[in-house]
Amino acid sequence: AGAVALMDNHTSDAFIVKRLKEHGAIILGKTNLTEWANFLSANSPNGYSAVGGQTLNPYGRKIFDTGGSSSGSGAAIAANYAVAAVGTETSGSILSPSGKSSVVGLKPTVGLLSRSGIVPISSTYDTPGPMTRNVTDNAIMLSAMTGEDSDDPVTLGKPWDKKYREEIETGTLEGLRFGVMKQFLRDSLYKLAVEKIAEMGGVIVEYEPERVPFERFGMVLGADMKADLASYLEKHASGEISFRSVADITEFNKEDTLNRIPYGQTLFVGMLSEDLAGEELEKAKTALHESGVLYFDKPMTEHNLDAVLSVNNLSAGMAATAAYPCLTVPMGYTEAGEPVSLTFIARPFEEDKLLKMGYAFEKATRKREAPEGYR
Repeated sequence: AGAVALMDNHTSDAFIVKRLKEHGAIILGKTNLTEWANFLSANSPNGYSAVGGQTLNPYGRKIFDTGGSSSGSGAAIAANYAVAAVGTETSGSILSPSGKSSVVGLKPTVGLLSRSGIVPISSTYDTPGPMTRNVTDNAIMLSAMTGEDSDDPVTLGKPWDKKYREEIETGTLEGLRFGVMKQFLRDSLYKLAVEKIAEMGGVIVEYEPERVPFERFGMVLGADMKADLASYLEKHASGEISFRSVADITEFNKEDTLNRIPYGQTLFVGMLSEDLAGEELEKAKTALHESGVLYFDKPMTEHNLDAVLSVNNLSAGMAATAAYPCLTVPMGYTEAGEPVSLTFIARPFEEDKLLKMGYAFEKATRKREAPEGYR
């Protein structure tokens, strides 16, 4: 988690790492991330952790943001340090760094991939996902990580045995219907991508997104993290780790603020003062889920859409609460050279559909370029 508190946490492999190894993957190392998955401080820059330091963007070191929280995974793949990396997302933490580093990032439906052994924010919204330089590699890695895990009950009975890699080359945009949010058309790269999809036979439907309530999301994440981090520490922390709660770690950080929390720990402190729990917590989660589903499902149903098109992680919060999977694919660069990606959003467990769309778009556009100095 990039935290000094867990520096000596030498654990066994997470379930998805075991799956990767079973399929022959070679683990080269660990990447940096925005500490505690960007849920430690409101003041910390993306890509910073007390243990790993500041991750830099290969497309513009100290110029462009890395995105967060899986910043190191995005940067490592962009810089050709590995073929693939794992990211984790609660709300944007795969999509954001993938977009900023011009790599392909998939945020799967919660339940498709196991979370056991992964330092959590929220068991409601957390999911790991593959980050790669192309869609084909993404499909290969997703297939290798799937599987039922008895330690993560949300994976039980899910459609994890789809043939993502085998079917990807059948992907086409011909005749598919895509929802385009009108406000995003002000982005010239997005507009060009939409025009390209239309040229490829995709049907473009412009619409104004629903205005839906999106209240207490941060409070829900905090309530979940207090419970889920305590559970992680109990089940997975090695013997050298004595902490058992957010409160324990908050107190530990206060002992050496300069080295342990140079940007503060406002979100950790805020968590301790919140008391959202029980029935009220479940009501808040239900309300958020209903808002997220309405935001996507109403236009998708009304216009018979196959997917909604977004930019980078701009729709990540709603996709998280709706439990809709997202695939982001490079669509170009600004005049300054900063990467920007097109994000495809579909209904739950339609990752195969997303990968086919992404493959067809990638094949037709070939927008990704390796950063200077890393080719």
